[in-house]
Amino acid sequence: MYNTPVTSLDTLKLTDKRREIVEIMGFNSVEEILEHYPSRYEINYLNKKEEFIKGARVTFKGKVLGPCKYINAGYKKSVVRFKCIDQYGDELNCTVFNRPWAYQQIKDGHDIIVIGIVDGTNRINVVNYYVDKDLRDVLGIKPIYPVKADVTQTMIRSLIKSVRIKLHGQIVDELPPSLIKEHRLISREEALNYIHEPKTIDEYKLALSRLKYEEFLNFYLALYMRQVPISSKKAKVFALDKINELIKRLPFDLTKDQLAVIKEILIDLKSDKLMMRLVQGDVGSGKTVVAVIALYANYLAGYQGAMMAPTEILAKQHYAAIKDLLAPLGIRVDLLSSSSKNRKFLIERLQSGDIDIIIGTHALFSDDVKMDKLGLVITDEQHRFGVNQRKRLLAKGEDVDFLLMSATPIPRTLAAAIYGDMAISSIYTMPSGRKGCDTIVIYQNKIDLIEDEIKKILREGRQVYIIASAIDKSEVDGMVDAISLYEKLKRVFAPFETGLLHGRLTNIQKDQIMNDFAENKIKVLVTTTVVEVGVNVPNATCMVVYNAERFGLSQLHQLRGRIQRSHYKGRFFLLCDDPGDDVKARLDVLANTNDGFKIAEEDLKLRGPGDLLGTRQSGLPSFVLGDLMSDRIFIDAAQKDARTILADPRRAEYQRIVLKAQKNISDSLG
Repeated sequence: MYNTPVTSLDTLKLTDKRREIVEIMGFNSVEEILEHYPSRYEINYLNKKEEFIKGARVTFKGKVLGPCKYINAGYKKSVVRFKCIDQYGDELNCTVFNRPWAYQQIKDGHDIIVIGIVDGTNRINVVNYYVDKDLRDVLGIKPIYPVKADVTQTMIRSLIKSVRIKLHGQIVDELPPSLIKEHRLISREEALNYIHEPKTIDEYKLALSRLKYEEFLNFYLALYMRQVPISSKKAKVFALDKINELIKRLPFDLTKDQLAVIKEILIDLKSDKLMMRLVQGDVGSGKTVVAVIALYANYLAGYQGAMMAPTEILAKQHYAAIKDLLAPLGIRVDLLSSSSKNRKFLIERLQSGDIDIIIGTHALFSDDVKMDKLGLVITDEQHRFGVNQRKRLLAKGEDVDFLLMSATPIPRTLAAAIYGDMAISSIYTMPSGRKGCDTIVIYQNKIDLIEDEIKKILREGRQVYIIASAIDKSEVDGMVDAISLYEKLKRVFAPFETGLLHGRLTNIQKDQIMNDFAENKIKVLVTTTVVEVGVNVPNATCMVVYNAERFGLSQLHQLRGRIQRSHYKGRFFLLCDDPGDDVKARLDVLANTNDGFKIAEEDLKLRGPGDLLGTRQSGLPSFVLGDLMSDRIFIDAAQKDARTILADPRRAEYQRIVLKAQKNISDSLG
């Protein structure tokens, strides 16, 4: 990004005061300072007389008339009042709330510039004031930055401006000159100057276009460089009538979405290009049976199949379900995990071709696991596996098709962006017979109000999850923790057996607790979000989530899916101490819809893609200015240009941007 010699903060020779600001803000590099963009802008101009209407934000210049009045309004509350005459000769009564120092700064006869809200005839509630300041320092477009602790807007503006001045002429472009010319973009240095200090709206728009495009181009270069390339393969040949027979023998009817996705997968398997397909749908939407059909078609074509799950619990559930459906057809299905006692024997059978379908965990990645004729890999909850891990599994065979399954619905716009050229299939409809779930928000972080209802559910023979976001009190202040909660609730719900599950337990302990819950030995399970993935207990129809405001909507929806697998209607209670408007708006979304795709759209709007996917899960640079929902024009251009660059990455003008993408990949992998 920068020419030498300016490559680090040390070379900037900052003053002690500015170095203190850098430390408070947590800046570690020159880039971080310059890319600390304004969160919004204030546009100030002298308002006309007719614009002084109630509720309007106005700016005026005046002269203070007489001394200020100071009123102590209680603990850390104060009111400062003063009169001034504005540029139109009108006398205005101004009020400054909770800034007692204004009493010392505003004196009779001072020239003053006021920004405030009109609160009726000749009354102004002051937002900002400037004593004896030049109008040019106040009017215009002013950036407002996110700041920490005691850092003021003046301090952060001054720091960023000083760095821009020191680096004048040393900020170089990574973008290829041909793309700058093609898209009529300004230089990076101009863009940084305009984003931090725009003199006009047009300058701001020029900066935004340049910086958004650059963000997306870096994103897609890193994304495409990490993808498994879609290459040619030998088409798989199988009898479609046998697949139709299996579908007819199923003990339930497939939904129209399941049938549509199965058709797409079968077309992929029969094609001469490797399948790279994502299948996404809510918890309980029937993705597993889609995987079964894919594995069966792959088997009929003469290949072995592998299905990988992120936890041993989930792997065992898949193994049981797939074996029930396919073993009667003579298909040899087995399970490989880190706890498999017959591991050596299983590996020998895999290598000799005596196992047709293997279900497993990360144990499938091991170098000693070799396959006779691997033709299909399916990963469940795919975002929990790294790209390099998936490549290792695919390398265990030739012509290996790849199917990714996710119970975390992602808006199509985001899915297309994150997964690039990967085909995307979505299951929207739920199997018939599901009763759904009622979601109830309680603005109190206590279970007392619903204790009787939970006991009624337990007496009816059903089970309950209680979710805490911390394991113990040491993790986060002000949150209900699982260990304390367990100690309390095992007494509250006695004689019903209460269990405790969290991430610090050993795998053996976790498996034992989950098995006891699945077998209805444990009636109330106090747990953390470790149950978010891979727990299928249809008899559990009630869930209580403490500190619900701490969770993302998609995560809460994932948890809710655990209690919608029964013919009983689920009850999903969200306990929350924060009644703020933002929290209410978020939780109302969850209470008003059970559609995971709509919820994901809202989560994307509220939290952005980095939070929705998780930075480490996505393994990709996050967006600062770009918006996947509204920046389609930049996304399309960046996708096209990223493919052009990677088709000829050694071309001289492409090398800077390719090196940046490689660094992004390296940083994301830690």
